Amino acid sequence: MKIAITGANGYIGRHVVNAAIAAGHDVYAIDFNFKNVPSEAKRVELNIFNSQKDVYQEMNEPDVLIHLAWRDGFIHNSEQHMKNLSAHIAFIRNFVKHGGKNVAIMGSMHEVGYHEGAIDENTPCNPLSQYGVAKNAMRQSLMLAADELNFNLYWLRAYYIFGDDRVGSSIFAKLTLAADEGKKTFPFTTGKNKFDFISVQELGKMIIAAATQDKITGIINVSTGKPKSLADQIEWYIKEHNWDIKLEYGAFPDRPYDSPGVWGDASRIEKIMMDN
Repeated sequence: MKIAITGANGYIGRHVVNAAIAAGHDVYAIDFNFKNVPSEAKRVELNIFNSQKDVYQEMNEPDVLIHLAWRDGFIHNSEQHMKNLSAHIAFIRNFVKHGGKNVAIMGSMHEVGYHEGAIDENTPCNPLSQYGVAKNAMRQSLMLAADELNFNLYWLRAYYIFGDDRVGSSIFAKLTLAADEGKKTFPFTTGKNKFDFISVQELGKMIIAAATQDKITGIINVSTGKPKSLADQIEWYIKEHNWDIKLEYGAFPDRPYDSPGVWGDASRIEKIMMDN
């Protein structure tokens, strides 16, 4: 298939590009910077917010658009989220109106807000950050647009991502920096909260598998469906890298707004991966 990927040079994007190439697809990388984009991908420099252009044609009329581009994704209360919301929606509508039939978009568990237990496609959403509000509004608008304009929408909801952590900004990135600096201890919470962890490499494979099939559309959790405590995951991560660093449990209090346990219902992505 011919796949266009926006945000191709980003933290997630580079791994989605690699997964698409490994799966044998014809990849068009859409971005302004191509430093981390492999030479096998065709590079297209495009301002996706320029609604005057036929973006479907500009991106070489792909079979699938995977829209990952998003400013300030790690800054959850940035003003950019709401400022850019309508432009993201206009970009997708432009793509579809000029011929696009399949659109996969990066969603987030932050659309849901506080929740305990498994999240599925029917879980009510009450986002608690500007990022979550913007993503949720975009999903609601485009689910209406999918019926109006007759296209396949894949809303790919991600959870706790790790890996390639020298370019991220999660606790894994902070731990990696501490290890690189030779520190022997790392201040930590109790680590009791449970989350759905997935490596960015595995996430890339799931995104490609979900976006290149037509049996399951709508909200798809790109997750493992297996909750694991933050402490267990971080201890595993330290051991996996053979780092000589110890966690200082209780140095920071647990955040009162974190769920004791939240994860994605992975039944839909498991079926897709099994059929892939």
